[in-house]
Amino acid sequence: MVEGPQPYGAIDDGAILIRDGDIAYAGPRADLPDHMAAQTDRLDGRWVTPGLIDCHTHLVFGGDRSGEFEQRLEGATYEQIARSGGGIVSTVAATRAATDDDLYVSALRRLAGLKASGVTTVEIKSGYGLDRDTELRMLRVARRIGREAGVRVRTSYLGLHAVPPEYRADRAAYVDLAVDDILPAAHAQGLVDAVDAYCEPIAFSTAEVARLFDRAAALGLPVKLHADQLSDGGGAALAGRYRALSADHVEHTTEAGVRAMAQAGVVAVLLPGAFLMLRETTAPPVALFRRHGVRMAVATDCNPGTSPVASMTAALNLACVQFRLTPEEALAGATRNAAQALGLADRIGTIEASKCADLAVWDIQRPAELAYWLGAPLLQARYLRGHPA
Repeated sequence: MVEGPQPYGAIDDGAILIRDGDIAYAGPRADLPDHMAAQTDRLDGRWVTPGLIDCHTHLVFGGDRSGEFEQRLEGATYEQIARSGGGIVSTVAATRAATDDDLYVSALRRLAGLKASGVTTVEIKSGYGLDRDTELRMLRVARRIGREAGVRVRTSYLGLHAVPPEYRADRAAYVDLAVDDILPAAHAQGLVDAVDAYCEPIAFSTAEVARLFDRAAALGLPVKLHADQLSDGGGAALAGRYRALSADHVEHTTEAGVRAMAQAGVVAVLLPGAFLMLRETTAPPVALFRRHGVRMAVATDCNPGTSPVASMTAALNLACVQFRLTPEEALAGATRNAAQALGLADRIGTIEASKCADLAVWDIQRPAELAYWLGAPLLQARYLRGHPA
């Protein structure tokens, strides 16, 4: 798939010229002089899209929470589980106990599913350490995945994810630690590309998140936010005030929040896996996002508790079925809009000259199949920086 006038920006009988890992030409094959290509790979009529981008994951963690899945099936809510000591803090204990190699190997198992569904770029958050040592270890493991696992990785520091057990009696002290100690250390070691937080009554207030975002701004780091997932807590408006890359979840965002996002260019990252697993009933305000021109991205939210989803094409299907995105909107949400949500729109997300040659090749007849099939093996090949990966 390349940019052009047809639906999905498609061009029939197209050609892509790759030089030094970047796209040098993308357009009709008839317009590409034969002498420009030193080596030719024919794809025999297959569809080519930008490599898919999973712009919201919690890929690195220890243990699992399948027991909580059973609890929810029996009627327990996410908030009830969290307040009884489960949820995020249970994964914190398992993550702290895991070695770096344990975290790396388990993350690779989940990453294999993402890669098999066409992903070439993945965002990976910390947030299951909630102490200095483990948060930095998680980010180092994420960097290692980017070096060794055949995928482009962007890291997000998510220190304000939950209050760890040892700070329950003094949450202000934990916020101080996360803002004034762990974040500067992660930045000094080159481990963080963006700063994230979970803004909800069961997590952190807008005032606490604002402290973190002020520190991020002082360090020159962009921000993003878990916003308005369980309630309208003003997260989208906060994301707009700080010109965040994205506001994620956003099921309960009001029109005022949508306007704030639109004015600041904040991408709405839709996470249909969590919506499904939590059996939520309030969908993100997709019609408002369309009306106000807010870009919508789609991601797996791959995590051990609320979205054990390791397939981007499954996320596309769920976004269409649950949120009524069109297949074209869903594909844009996993390519160009996801690139925008990571601050990488100048490098990836579309097939055009000067962008990185991160590509996915599909055995399909039309692009809508990427959102239509649930679990089908559609991927024929992945290219990262122009090389098979």
